[in-house]
Amino acid sequence: MTRTLQLTLALLKPDVAGRPHIVEEIRRIVLNDGFFFVRSKHLYLPRSKAEEFYKEHEGRFFHNRLVSFMSSGHLWSHILARDDAIGAWRRLMGPTKVFQTMHHHPETIRGRYGLTDTRNATHGSDSEETAKREISFFFPEFDVDEWYKKEEVYFRQGSVKYCEENFVHKPSCNETSEFSKV
Repeated sequence: MTRTLQLTLALLKPDVAGRPHIVEEIRRIVLNDGFFFVRSKHLYLPRSKAEEFYKEHEGRFFHNRLVSFMSSGHLWSHILARDDAIGAWRRLMGPTKVFQTMHHHPETIRGRYGLTDTRNATHGSDSEETAKREISFFFPEFDVDEWYKKEEVYFRQGSVKYCEENFVHKPSCNETSEFSKV
């Protein structure tokens, strides 16, 4: 049986999303680690949507700070694919605690670009169930099951190329099918 690729949600938070040279460096790191960019969006997350996204943390001491930060500017949202995408993205991000990460995992994205535990550059899904829910939150037009039926094989076979103008992999950078829309 052929193994399918796994999807995960990757966010570049406002602390890095507003710095194009860092976004470009992070994308290069992600590409060099064997990820495919399935979909990408640059967006603003209003406070109400940030509260909805981080509802599971409601009542925790950092909730207000996190929600305020996530609605403080634009962010980049990406659907990434590869074998073990969730685990690989979490390893590439590094631990949440930035001070420790800077000293013990300086090669990670958070080790390089994180500022504090809240302003830690990135977010990633922690399970397949969470990934599906988070992808749906940021990409309501994207159907995970349809992607597996119609597109996953092209990614798995390497029949796509990275198109820098919209930060996604597709069969051709001139392709205008549903597959290639951002």
